[in-house]
Amino acid sequence: MITASLVKELREKTGAGMMDCKKALTECDGNIEKAVDWLREKGIAKAAKKSGRIAAEGLSRAAVEGNTGVIFEVNSETDFVAKNDQFLALLDTIQAALFANKPADMEAALACPCEQGTLEEVITNATATIGEKITLRRFAIAEKADDEFFGAYMHMGGKISVLTVLKGNEDATVAKNMAMQIASMSPIYINRDEIPADVIEHERGVQMNIMKEDPKMAGKPEQMLAKIIEGKISKHFKDQCLMDQEFFLNPDQKVSQFLKENNAEVRSFIRYAVGEGIEKREENFAEEVMSQIKG
Repeated sequence: MITASLVKELREKTGAGMMDCKKALTECDGNIEKAVDWLREKGIAKAAKKSGRIAAEGLSRAAVEGNTGVIFEVNSETDFVAKNDQFLALLDTIQAALFANKPADMEAALACPCEQGTLEEVITNATATIGEKITLRRFAIAEKADDEFFGAYMHMGGKISVLTVLKGNEDATVAKNMAMQIASMSPIYINRDEIPADVIEHERGVQMNIMKEDPKMAGKPEQMLAKIIEGKISKHFKDQCLMDQEFFLNPDQKVSQFLKENNAEVRSFIRYAVGEGIEKREENFAEEVMSQIKG
């Protein structure tokens, strides 16, 4: 069954019209990823958006101590609570626990000892006193070598956080610029060598199907078509690769050129946007009021 919520999700991913989305889902038996490709192949949608709707509230944080960096996200139900002093103090507690214990996974993180018990108990107590569900959604710990350096940046107080490791010229401005670039342009990979082969093959298949639907391509030599397809694949992944992106402070310059000029190299990066990929529960207050009256 093709539900309204499924159609809505596809519209948000592709920007295509409601009827086109419904048809795509029908043609693809309700499979949303296949429906995205179907719309692209028909020329109705250019591409899926890189991230889902940002819905959940809370804050993320990136911090550095010596050769260790941490980045984590804590979710709350409302933005109001995320600005609460008690919530901010909880972030301090989580940060200290992550640095002190360097847990390997979420289970180990929640078991970290704090002054008030385990980290899980501290979060549970915060949930009880604040009155909203508070969760440590994810975290990562990065270690750097002595000849490497960190770039950390938090946008809007932690709505987006970035932790990146660089090598070469240890310039605080270069490091911050790279972290800001990643925050604003949300790359997925450092360069094209990092893109998995199956991801490239999937995109090649999509582009080949788009070609088949284009009457202008009919009768063109295979070598020419192959070259056009490779060009389209390259263009598709351009904004997903940090090195190929336009530098946000100078659109005439690529990030790779900026780094080369400054004798620096990005070794890794992690970017958290609060709530990405989480579907927020939709509330119909009129229906809620009516149900309470009837009850």
